[in-house]
Amino acid sequence: MPTVKLYDTTLRDGSQGEGISYSVMDKIRIAGELDMLGVHYIEGGWPGSNPKDMEFFLKMAKKPLKVSRLAAFSMTRRPNTSASQDTNLKALIKSQAKIITIVGKTWNMHVTDVLKTSLDENINMIKDTISFLAGKGLEVFYDAEHFFDAFNANKEYSVKCLLAAQESGAKAICLCDTNGGTLTSKVIEVIKEVRPKINVSLGIHCHNDADLAVANSIAAVEAGADVVQGTINGYGERCGNADLIPIIGNLKLKMGIDCISDDKLKELTKVSHFVSEVSNMKLRADQPYTGYSAFAHKGGMHINAVMKNPKAYEHTDPVLVGNHRRILVSELGGKTGILLRAKDLELDLSKEDPNTKKILSLVQKLEHEGYHFEAAEASFELLMKKALKKYKKFFEFEGFRVVVEKRSDKKITSEAIIKLKVKGIKEHTAAEGDGPVNALDNALRKALKEFYPTLSKMRLSDFKVRVLDEKAGTAARVRVLIQSQDEAETWSTIGVHENIIEASWKALVDSVEYKLLKDIKAQSRGGV
Repeated sequence: MPTVKLYDTTLRDGSQGEGISYSVMDKIRIAGELDMLGVHYIEGGWPGSNPKDMEFFLKMAKKPLKVSRLAAFSMTRRPNTSASQDTNLKALIKSQAKIITIVGKTWNMHVTDVLKTSLDENINMIKDTISFLAGKGLEVFYDAEHFFDAFNANKEYSVKCLLAAQESGAKAICLCDTNGGTLTSKVIEVIKEVRPKINVSLGIHCHNDADLAVANSIAAVEAGADVVQGTINGYGERCGNADLIPIIGNLKLKMGIDCISDDKLKELTKVSHFVSEVSNMKLRADQPYTGYSAFAHKGGMHINAVMKNPKAYEHTDPVLVGNHRRILVSELGGKTGILLRAKDLELDLSKEDPNTKKILSLVQKLEHEGYHFEAAEASFELLMKKALKKYKKFFEFEGFRVVVEKRSDKKITSEAIIKLKVKGIKEHTAAEGDGPVNALDNALRKALKEFYPTLSKMRLSDFKVRVLDEKAGTAARVRVLIQSQDEAETWSTIGVHENIIEASWKALVDSVEYKLLKDIKAQSRGGV
């Protein structure tokens, strides 16, 4: 089986993505996950550019990786200086990294207009830098920046830069589509012409400015590259880098290329989600292979077919990458979606059962009003159980009032007052909050906590509001989605109303009721 080495640059290129900032501990945690996944090389950062990256390398030197090899990044020596006196190169040696990746110019325009030096001096910079580092016993990779643009502008000179790196001791040469605008056909053409001239490993590093980074990376492998650079979830500057998540999936499952083991492939979804959390970036629901919606089915015809044979509408088995199939309940899904959800919930329901038609009609009616159950599976579970009379109320609602006050000192306060009857006992509770919904949440839990202590382990983790009819202005109906979580699970609930407070209340009550229902289910199975 052919092999391809994976080179991850999430900790450097990925950190340049807008909105991403890693602490040293963040970088250490991500490096640990990449090591567990079996990535061959992890580029940890540029130790000469900032103290944080240097601290990372020095800490990692005391905590070696099990599988992956750590690489430090920098650039060729500055023009008209010696390699031994270059501060960036000194920092590389201080970092204690055993693999060094050096980026150098290959585009004549960049040499003359950006570096403001001669073409010959740029060649000397490449040679001196790599020779100096290789002479220190370090393994050097050369990143040929802007190579595809360089090749188009001056083929002879761009290849001369590669050969200078190879002759000076580079163990791998990586061709970079730094501007991210090269078409796939051109990538193939260039690599096929360059590959015979290179007798060391040949890599590919693509940016995604034309939405071609993954395709170009795969095409490069087909044309002869044996190292692929990229970032987890495609994080990076501008439009991002080549996304290693689908690249790994495609190499393994579509091309039969051994880049990580089959067992580690099952960790792909976990790693994708972990990096998104540490990066504080919401993972795309439609992220290939690992997204929440990657194997979600909504249309009735699709659902019906995929349950007969998953290959009908799935390009691969989600289990192979650690993901799972989801059947969405909506007005488009028909009875099949409802029956499959009922089966998941261990509810006795058949296609001929009048309750199935009743639930479908209810779903269609509510979706017409603005509900969206595919994004609120907890609310749908409650709806089904209530329709089937398999639900017992945890409390009876009597009323609430919310007061928002703005004072002369410009401070805004919110207070909610709630009246409930819980297990025959009347509860009249008030609580303040940062806003009206937070105040309602606090008051509701305050009223219930003595009766249901496990609510203390639950918290709201996300709150979304969408106006459903913008033309109606301030009288428009709104949809509120609330995401909640406890120590074991995350769930979503929904509420729709012309009044945003009422819509929020509906979603909030569903969230609390789902938590209580879930706890009862766990207790009946011998859980907490």
